[in-house]
Amino acid sequence: MKSHNLREKGVQYLLTALAFSALFGLLLIALFILKEGLPFLTQVGLKDFIFAHDWEPQSGKFGIYPMIIASLWVTFGAMLIGAPLGIACAVFLTEFVPRPVMHTIKPMIELLAGIPSVIYGFIGVIVLAPLIRTHLGGPGLSLLAASIILGIMILPTIISISTDAINAVPNSYREGSRALGATRWQTVYMVVLKAARSGIISGVILGMGRAIGETMAVIMVAGNAVKVPGTALDSVRTLTANIALEMGYAVGLHRSALFATGVVLFIFIMLLNTLASAFVKQEIRRR
Repeated sequence: MKSHNLREKGVQYLLTALAFSALFGLLLIALFILKEGLPFLTQVGLKDFIFAHDWEPQSGKFGIYPMIIASLWVTFGAMLIGAPLGIACAVFLTEFVPRPVMHTIKPMIELLAGIPSVIYGFIGVIVLAPLIRTHLGGPGLSLLAASIILGIMILPTIISISTDAINAVPNSYREGSRALGATRWQTVYMVVLKAARSGIISGVILGMGRAIGETMAVIMVAGNAVKVPGTALDSVRTLTANIALEMGYAVGLHRSALFATGVVLFIFIMLLNTLASAFVKQEIRRR
């Protein structure tokens, strides 16, 4: 009995240590980014850094406002495409197709999450960008192309988590709704989706996190022009793309500016995740 208890305590301590080691690793990363970026923000000023429009490191101009706007628009466009499609696909798989079909299709969709982002970017450059250039105008490599590619990339995450959330809704909810005379669609819309709302929102949040942090595919299809986009057909550069493109050769103040960009991106993502988490908790309390 004592040996059994010791084994349980040992496993408990091991899992606790692993959990704290992951948190410790994240803390070290955050501290490193802050250590490298905060001196630049102190020297240049947060206001001048965020709201200036010119990014010319050779001339000592470090303005990331166009890249902030581009990141916001690309993420918004990706969510506008990926969230409705992902939720609709999850509803279709869980409520309108036979279970064996769902259990066959769902793993195939989850495999899409393992495809390297460079493959999505390659498809965007070869297929999507020429279509946009031919039928809509502009350079093709644009905010619209980046939004579409990211919208497709986040689909597996949203579909998988939303499917699990909908499957977790007890069948008694559906049966009660149908017994009261609701149609199948009314049951899905008024009962199932509301019961699974917190899980679906969590899936959308994770999808948003991937869209904000994606780099390689965005570099390939966004065009990488440092300017505030006037239309969806304009080329843009996001914060992540800027760091990836210039970190390899940046030195001195230029390198510090890229780390400061990472600080801004880190704070930005934390704020979005905090707001989204607060929204999920509020929805849970209402239930």
